[in-house]
Amino acid sequence: MTHLLRDMTPLRWLWAALAVWGAVHPMAWFIAWFRTEGWSLGGMIDAWYVNAATTGLTWDLTIAAITLTLWVLVEVAVRRNWEALLAIPATFCIGVSCGLPLYLFLRARPVR
Repeated sequence: MTHLLRDMTPLRWLWAALAVWGAVHPMAWFIAWFRTEGWSLGGMIDAWYVNAATTGLTWDLTIAAITLTLWVLVEVAVRRNWEALLAIPATFCIGVSCGLPLYLFLRARPVR
């Protein structure tokens, strides 16, 4: 445990904080939506396409998620940093706001 704290540079602390914020803040909005509209994943997906603005944002985040996934896969193949694969489910189950800073946090650890 002490080596984990020793390896935490200010930038790694920032990536960790952004990953937590990127998980908690959007999830609070999703849960609020589910409580109001009902616990329907299909209903939420429909809401992502309710107008041109939300459709554009949905596609923006989808393209960013696919790009991040490809980046993670390519770098994991080279660097053998298998922990970095955790960023992929974080991206698709929570969002790019969690997956990207989580990946940067995992990628920024000292190489041993």
